Amino acid sequence: MLLSLRRTLLANFDVSGLSWTSSAFLRGSAPSSRHHSEAQSPGPAQTLLSSKTGLYPVDILDDDPEGHREAALAYYATLRGGAPPPAAALSLPAGEQVHLEAASVCLCTLHRDEPRHKILVLVSPQDTKTVVAVYVKESWWATEDVLRTSDPAREGLMEVQTFGERIVLFLLNVVIFGRLERKLDDDDMFFLPHSVREQAKILWRDGAAVGFYTTKRKGSLCGDGTGACYLLPVLDTVFVRRGHRRQGLGVAMLQDFCGTFRDEEALGVSWPISPAMYQVCRKFLLAHPEQRGRLWEVEPPGAWGQRDSIWLKLQLRQARLPDRESA
Repeated sequence: MLLSLRRTLLANFDVSGLSWTSSAFLRGSAPSSRHHSEAQSPGPAQTLLSSKTGLYPVDILDDDPEGHREAALAYYATLRGGAPPPAAALSLPAGEQVHLEAASVCLCTLHRDEPRHKILVLVSPQDTKTVVAVYVKESWWATEDVLRTSDPAREGLMEVQTFGERIVLFLLNVVIFGRLERKLDDDDMFFLPHSVREQAKILWRDGAAVGFYTTKRKGSLCGDGTGACYLLPVLDTVFVRRGHRRQGLGVAMLQDFCGTFRDEEALGVSWPISPAMYQVCRKFLLAHPEQRGRLWEVEPPGAWGQRDSIWLKLQLRQARLPDRESA
């Protein structure tokens, strides 16, 4: 069950979220043959850092986006200049080896509105749109390990606050949902990288990030090119990893959203709502009838003419089902 809410299109941005022509990814060019001839022989293959260290990037990464960017750019410049890295290749958990060279790494922009916040990722040689490792604290970490935590306090829905948590949000959004766990024929639904100011919560479960949701606050700008502001809080994007679906987590996130803004008379869900998200809304509103008058499917900024009652739309959809069956 895919809990995507919004369909977003951007010129030069591939629907997988990993287009080299997008502003999110800048792919390195291969070093020249002159550099190859002058370079020293690289070292042996290196194994990715993993849970053997006892900690994960989100637990140890300093809340210093600029320092992280400088370290990533320095390593990237070394590869582009033809200098050999400490290891010739990385050994992936499945046993595959990926050569460390400029052509196999990418600089990713974490936020669509803050180009200085970047991370360095390693892509699979079999599929150059699949991220297999992330460069953090001068070491390469498997993508799945970047999504893990050793902190037992990280459990349930927790607000994104640190730079490390922003990296986790980016990977869940652009890499996991955008490429690995999205149906390519899913009606062109996908999420762009979030804003640096995006309010978000990550769902942590048994030491791993398994989902997230983001919201637009009442009074926040609808976009960079407009002066219009949201007239109500809006649930904007929701995602649950494939292995954790059909366990009530989508309903739990919708309930958390409603509880977070309990003093608001009206709450929005971004248009268009996907079929899977309609099912989440239906289950939630059947269990919480007092919320039926609060939830609206909205287009920004959410004026009354831009709202549709979600409960009413669910009732109309249900009323049309017998006609479809008889047809």
